[in-house]
Amino acid sequence: MPPFDVPEGDPFGPHNLPYGVFSPPGSSERTVGVRLGDHVLDAGAAAHALGSPYASLLARPTLGPLLAAGRTAWSDVRRALTAWVTVPAHRETVEPLFHPLSEVTLHLPFEVADYVDFYASENHARNVGRMFRPDAPDSLTPNWKHLPIGYHGRSGTVVVSGTDVVRPSGQRKAPTDPAPVFGPSVRLDIEAEVGFVVGVPSELGRPVPLSDFRDHVFGLCLLNDWSARDVQAWEYVPLGPFLGKSFTTSVSAWITPLDALEEARVAPPERTHDLLPYLDDTHEEPGGYDLRITVTLNGHVVSEPPFSTMYWTAAQQLAHMTVNGASLRTGDLYGSGTVSGPTERERGSLLELTWNGRDPLELPDGKRTFLEDGDVVTLSAWAPGPDGVRVGLGEVTGRVVPTA
Repeated sequence: MPPFDVPEGDPFGPHNLPYGVFSPPGSSERTVGVRLGDHVLDAGAAAHALGSPYASLLARPTLGPLLAAGRTAWSDVRRALTAWVTVPAHRETVEPLFHPLSEVTLHLPFEVADYVDFYASENHARNVGRMFRPDAPDSLTPNWKHLPIGYHGRSGTVVVSGTDVVRPSGQRKAPTDPAPVFGPSVRLDIEAEVGFVVGVPSELGRPVPLSDFRDHVFGLCLLNDWSARDVQAWEYVPLGPFLGKSFTTSVSAWITPLDALEEARVAPPERTHDLLPYLDDTHEEPGGYDLRITVTLNGHVVSEPPFSTMYWTAAQQLAHMTVNGASLRTGDLYGSGTVSGPTERERGSLLELTWNGRDPLELPDGKRTFLEDGDVVTLSAWAPGPDGVRVGLGEVTGRVVPTA
């Protein structure tokens, strides 16, 4: 089917147009691409062919220059791209610049500057509390409803979808073991998350308020924060996650601009505590997003976490991340934390789905508590779009391979 003739209702139609970086067939050169249906448009070549003033932002091997250009440029480029793929007068010029998605090589779409991961799902946090602090008076820690809890990760181990995940090794010690041992993780897990991509940097020493979220954040993508639960359990007291999280984080090859998700914006869950002014979004635009995530393990659906249930919004996370004066850089990535809904079928990690290994998943290819070598995990998602059409998010896939 010709690239312009996208079937009606295709989640990657002209209402979406996510950005990525690709190499054409037979080439190692990288360039910015935009997805339309099952094709990829060479955005830089199209910009040159049509005389766009934004050609210098699109004819690049990374999204970095476009990310840094700011909100006005983001909107202008999106309007231009929409015209290029919908206006019949452009068809003759643009059509030869498409490539079948199945024939290109997709790359990490931007250079990750800093990586931060949050813990924003109340359902996930309560599940973890019930598992590991069963005698506590509240399954949430005392600070959880007052601030978005997070930690700094390792940007150099963020990889694009399709990259194999090497089973990590590290120290682990079960409660009954006399001493720690070293070896491959035996409790390798996933975390279904959404990642937010920062475009415009901020000045060191100047916090970013809630109202400036859309001036700094370009778009979002699906994110799988692979986790070695046994390594994490032994190392995380008192400073939190380290080697149990830093070995690999997978992201989609496609970044969905926030402008494509206007119809998906929703109010977050009702607040149960008064918030300090810098986090109080009572009078701000709705900060939640209605994203419907599906998690498959070896092709079998195991969970469908709803992002709309997340207690802390991306705007609040950005405000908290910078309230101490920490600066933003182009390419900063921050994860939402595991997305989990209120029901068992909506839990975003195997830790929760199997209740810390107590209740194995019954799958057609065998039982699972945690991941085995050869297992393939895929996250996919969609959001409500204009006129009832869906906005597709690029999937994230990873295959577990044995320890190197």
